[in-house]
Amino acid sequence: MELQRLEQSIGYTFKNKELLKKALTHTSYAYENKIESNEKLEFLGDSILEFISSKYLYNNYPKLREGEMTKVRATVVCEESLYKIAKLHNFGDFLYLGKSEQRTGGKNRPAILEDSIEAIIAAIYLDGGILEAEKFIVENLKNEIEIATKHVGDKDYKTVLQEKLQMHGEVKIEYEIIKESGPDHDKKFESQVKCDGKILAQGEGKSKKEAQMQAAKKALEKLK
Repeated sequence: MELQRLEQSIGYTFKNKELLKKALTHTSYAYENKIESNEKLEFLGDSILEFISSKYLYNNYPKLREGEMTKVRATVVCEESLYKIAKLHNFGDFLYLGKSEQRTGGKNRPAILEDSIEAIIAAIYLDGGILEAEKFIVENLKNEIEIATKHVGDKDYKTVLQEKLQMHGEVKIEYEIIKESGPDHDKKFESQVKCDGKILAQGEGKSKKEAQMQAAKKALEKLK
Protein backbone atom coordinates (compact mmCIF):
# COMPACT_ATOMS: atom_id res chain seq x y z
CA MET A 1 0.00 0.00 0.00
CA GLU A 2 2.84 2.41 0.83
CA LEU A 3 4.47 2.00 -2.56
CA GLN A 4 1.13 2.66 -4.25
CA ARG A 5 1.34 6.23 -2.93
CA LEU A 6 4.68 6.64 -4.67
CA GLU A 7 3.33 5.12 -7.90
CA GLN A 8 0.41 7.55 -7.84
CA SER A 9 2.77 10.46 -7.30
CA ILE A 10 5.18 9.58 -10.13
CA GLY A 11 2.34 8.61 -12.48
CA TYR A 12 3.51 5.08 -13.22
CA THR A 13 2.27 1.73 -11.87
CA PHE A 14 4.83 -1.07 -11.88
CA LYS A 15 3.96 -4.50 -13.17
CA ASN A 16 7.02 -5.89 -11.38
CA LYS A 17 6.87 -4.52 -7.82
CA GLU A 18 10.22 -6.12 -6.95
CA LEU A 19 11.88 -3.88 -9.53
CA LEU A 20 10.41 -0.83 -7.80
CA LYS A 21 11.66 -2.07 -4.43
CA LYS A 22 15.15 -2.64 -5.83
CA ALA A 23 15.22 0.91 -7.20
CA LEU A 24 14.55 2.17 -3.67
CA THR A 25 17.13 -0.08 -1.97
CA HIS A 26 20.19 1.81 -0.76
CA THR A 27 23.53 0.00 -0.44
CA SER A 28 23.36 0.26 3.37
CA TYR A 29 20.10 -1.71 3.50
CA ALA A 30 21.27 -4.16 0.82
CA TYR A 31 24.43 -4.93 2.82
CA GLU A 32 22.52 -5.53 6.05
CA ASN A 33 19.98 -7.80 4.37
CA LYS A 34 22.29 -9.48 1.82
CA ILE A 35 20.26 -8.40 -1.21
CA GLU A 36 21.03 -6.39 -4.35
CA SER A 37 21.07 -2.59 -4.09
CA ASN A 38 19.95 -0.01 -6.64
CA GLU A 39 23.52 0.80 -7.81
CA LYS A 40 23.28 -0.97 -11.17
CA LEU A 41 19.91 0.65 -11.83
CA GLU A 42 21.49 4.04 -11.07
CA PHE A 43 24.14 3.37 -13.69
CA LEU A 44 21.53 2.59 -16.34
CA GLY A 45 19.22 5.41 -15.30
CA ASP A 46 22.00 7.98 -15.58
CA SER A 47 22.52 7.09 -19.26
CA ILE A 48 18.79 7.09 -20.01
CA LEU A 49 18.38 10.48 -18.34
CA GLU A 50 21.17 12.02 -20.39
CA PHE A 51 19.82 10.55 -23.64
CA ILE A 52 16.21 11.64 -23.07
CA SER A 53 17.15 15.15 -21.93
CA SER A 54 19.40 15.50 -24.99
CA LYS A 55 16.60 14.31 -27.28
CA TYR A 56 14.12 16.71 -25.67
CA LEU A 57 16.49 19.66 -26.11
CA TYR A 58 17.20 18.72 -29.74
CA ASN A 59 13.50 18.43 -30.63
CA ASN A 60 12.12 21.38 -28.65
CA TYR A 61 14.87 24.01 -28.80
CA PRO A 62 16.10 24.03 -32.43
CA LYS A 63 17.64 27.51 -32.07
CA LEU A 64 20.11 26.41 -29.39
CA ARG A 65 23.64 25.72 -30.58
CA GLU A 66 25.46 22.53 -29.62
CA GLY A 67 27.47 24.24 -26.89
CA GLU A 68 24.35 25.85 -25.45
CA MET A 69 22.50 22.51 -25.38
CA THR A 70 25.46 21.01 -23.52
CA LYS A 71 25.33 23.81 -20.95
CA VAL A 72 21.57 23.49 -20.45
CA ARG A 73 21.82 19.72 -20.04
CA ALA A 74 24.62 20.09 -17.49
CA THR A 75 22.55 22.65 -15.57
CA VAL A 76 19.45 20.45 -15.50
CA VAL A 77 20.89 16.93 -15.19
CA CYS A 78 22.54 17.56 -11.84
CA GLU A 79 22.14 16.66 -8.18
CA GLU A 80 20.16 19.80 -7.42
CA SER A 81 17.45 19.13 -10.03
CA LEU A 82 17.14 15.43 -9.20
CA TYR A 83 16.99 16.26 -5.50
CA LYS A 84 14.04 18.58 -6.22
CA ILE A 85 12.22 15.77 -8.03
CA ALA A 86 12.84 13.36 -5.16
CA LYS A 87 11.53 15.88 -2.61
CA LEU A 88 8.51 16.67 -4.77
CA HIS A 89 7.49 13.00 -4.76
CA ASN A 90 8.58 12.40 -1.13
CA PHE A 91 11.05 9.68 -2.13
CA GLY A 92 12.63 9.76 1.32
CA ASP A 93 9.51 8.18 2.80
CA PHE A 94 9.91 5.08 0.61
CA LEU A 95 13.65 4.39 0.65
CA TYR A 96 15.02 1.17 2.12
CA LEU A 97 17.92 2.39 4.26
CA GLY A 98 20.27 0.64 6.64
CA LYS A 99 20.03 1.39 10.36
CA SER A 100 22.97 3.79 10.39
CA GLU A 101 21.61 5.77 7.42
CA GLN A 102 18.21 5.97 9.09
CA ARG A 103 19.78 7.35 12.26
CA THR A 104 21.83 9.97 10.44
CA GLY A 105 19.02 11.32 8.24
CA GLY A 106 19.77 9.41 5.05
CA LYS A 107 16.19 9.90 3.81
CA ASN A 108 17.00 13.59 3.26
CA ARG A 109 20.56 13.21 1.97
CA PRO A 110 20.79 14.80 -1.52
CA ALA A 111 23.20 12.21 -2.96
CA ILE A 112 20.97 9.30 -1.88
CA LEU A 113 17.83 10.95 -3.22
CA GLU A 114 19.52 11.82 -6.51
CA ASP A 115 20.64 8.21 -6.97
CA SER A 116 17.13 6.95 -6.26
CA ILE A 117 15.71 9.10 -9.09
CA GLU A 118 18.21 7.63 -11.55
CA ALA A 119 17.37 4.14 -10.31
CA ILE A 120 13.63 4.75 -10.70
CA ILE A 121 14.16 5.95 -14.26
CA ALA A 122 15.94 2.70 -15.10
CA ALA A 123 13.28 0.66 -13.32
CA ILE A 124 10.49 2.36 -15.28
CA TYR A 125 12.41 1.69 -18.51
CA LEU A 126 12.89 -2.01 -17.70
CA ASP A 127 9.29 -2.41 -16.56
CA GLY A 128 7.42 -0.33 -19.13
CA GLY A 129 9.78 0.70 -21.90
CA ILE A 130 11.54 3.84 -23.07
CA LEU A 131 8.36 5.86 -23.69
CA GLU A 132 7.26 5.53 -20.07
CA ALA A 133 10.74 6.51 -18.87
CA GLU A 134 10.69 9.48 -21.24
CA LYS A 135 7.28 10.55 -19.94
CA PHE A 136 8.56 10.57 -16.35
CA ILE A 137 11.75 12.49 -17.22
CA VAL A 138 10.08 15.14 -19.39
CA GLU A 139 7.22 15.69 -16.97
CA ASN A 140 9.62 16.31 -14.11
CA LEU A 141 12.37 18.25 -15.91
CA LYS A 142 10.65 20.33 -18.61
CA ASN A 143 10.22 23.38 -16.36
CA GLU A 144 13.85 23.24 -15.23
CA ILE A 145 14.92 22.93 -18.88
CA GLU A 146 12.79 25.93 -19.86
CA ILE A 147 14.38 28.06 -17.12
CA ALA A 148 17.87 26.89 -18.06
CA THR A 149 17.39 27.72 -21.75
CA LYS A 150 16.34 31.27 -20.87
CA HIS A 151 19.46 31.75 -18.76
CA VAL A 152 21.95 29.82 -20.84
CA GLY A 153 24.06 32.98 -21.21
CA ASP A 154 24.10 33.52 -17.45
CA LYS A 155 26.83 30.91 -17.18
CA ASP A 156 29.28 33.65 -18.22
CA TYR A 157 28.48 36.26 -15.55
CA LYS A 158 30.51 34.64 -12.76
CA THR A 159 33.50 34.21 -15.06
CA VAL A 160 33.31 37.79 -16.34
CA LEU A 161 33.02 39.14 -12.79
CA GLN A 162 36.00 37.09 -11.66
CA GLU A 163 38.12 38.37 -14.55
CA LYS A 164 37.10 41.99 -13.87
CA LEU A 165 37.81 41.79 -10.14
CA GLN A 166 41.16 40.06 -10.60
CA MET A 167 42.50 42.44 -13.27
CA HIS A 168 44.99 43.93 -10.81
CA GLY A 169 45.76 40.85 -8.74
CA GLU A 170 44.24 38.03 -6.71
CA VAL A 171 41.11 38.72 -4.66
CA LYS A 172 38.80 36.45 -2.67
CA ILE A 173 35.39 36.07 -4.32
CA GLU A 174 32.64 34.31 -2.36
CA TYR A 175 29.03 33.39 -3.11
CA GLU A 176 26.63 32.47 -0.33
CA ILE A 177 22.92 31.68 -0.13
CA ILE A 178 21.41 34.10 2.37
CA LYS A 179 17.72 33.22 2.01
CA GLU A 180 15.62 30.26 0.91
CA SER A 181 11.83 30.35 0.66
CA GLY A 182 8.82 28.63 -0.86
CA PRO A 183 7.64 24.99 -1.03
CA ASP A 184 9.91 22.21 -2.34
CA HIS A 185 8.37 22.31 -5.82
CA ASP A 186 8.70 26.11 -6.12
CA LYS A 187 11.80 27.17 -4.18
CA LYS A 188 13.26 30.66 -4.33
CA PHE A 189 16.87 31.41 -3.40
CA GLU A 190 18.69 34.65 -2.65
CA SER A 191 22.46 34.82 -3.02
CA GLN A 192 25.08 37.46 -2.37
CA VAL A 193 28.55 37.85 -3.83
CA LYS A 194 31.44 39.26 -1.81
CA CYS A 195 34.92 40.43 -2.79
CA ASP A 196 37.49 40.34 0.00
CA GLY A 197 34.64 40.33 2.50
CA LYS A 198 32.76 43.30 0.99
CA ILE A 199 29.23 42.62 -0.30
CA LEU A 200 28.96 43.62 -3.96
CA ALA A 201 25.43 42.57 -4.90
CA GLN A 202 22.54 40.17 -4.31
CA GLY A 203 20.50 38.09 -6.73
CA GLU A 204 17.45 35.83 -6.74
CA GLY A 205 16.58 32.67 -8.65
CA LYS A 206 14.67 29.41 -8.67
CA SER A 207 17.92 27.51 -8.08
CA LYS A 208 21.09 28.28 -6.13
CA LYS A 209 23.05 28.50 -9.37
CA GLU A 210 20.60 30.94 -10.91
CA ALA A 211 20.66 33.12 -7.77
CA GLN A 212 24.47 33.22 -7.88
CA MET A 213 24.43 34.14 -11.57
CA GLN A 214 21.99 36.97 -10.93
CA ALA A 215 24.14 38.26 -8.07
CA ALA A 216 27.19 38.27 -10.37
CA LYS A 217 25.18 40.03 -13.10
CA LYS A 218 24.10 42.80 -10.71
CA ALA A 219 27.64 43.16 -9.40
CA LEU A 220 28.87 43.67 -12.97
CA GLU A 221 26.22 46.32 -13.57
CA LYS A 222 27.38 48.22 -10.47
CA LEU A 223 31.01 48.03 -11.52
CA LYS A 224 30.42 49.55 -14.98
